[in-house]
Amino acid sequence: MNPMVEFCISNLANGSQEAYEILERDPNIDVLEYGCLSYCTKCSESFYAVVNGDLVEADSPAELTKAIYQYIDENPLW
Repeated sequence: MNPMVEFCISNLANGSQEAYEILERDPNIDVLEYGCLSYCTKCSESFYAVVNGDLVEADSPAELTKAIYQYIDENPLW
């Protein structure tokens, strides 16, 4: 089972698309996009994704990518 990373389409439009594209190319991660993940305040203030059900935030798309990989490394699924 691969880690699941979920993105809000509004946050993708705000700039997190770069992180999405990098993660989507990783065969060991399942990446999904949704119309809304109900984190509207976070969505307007920072870049974020939901990783295995937990919110991961950063100040830039590159930092978000790094934070997601770090979260996955520190929180294995098994």
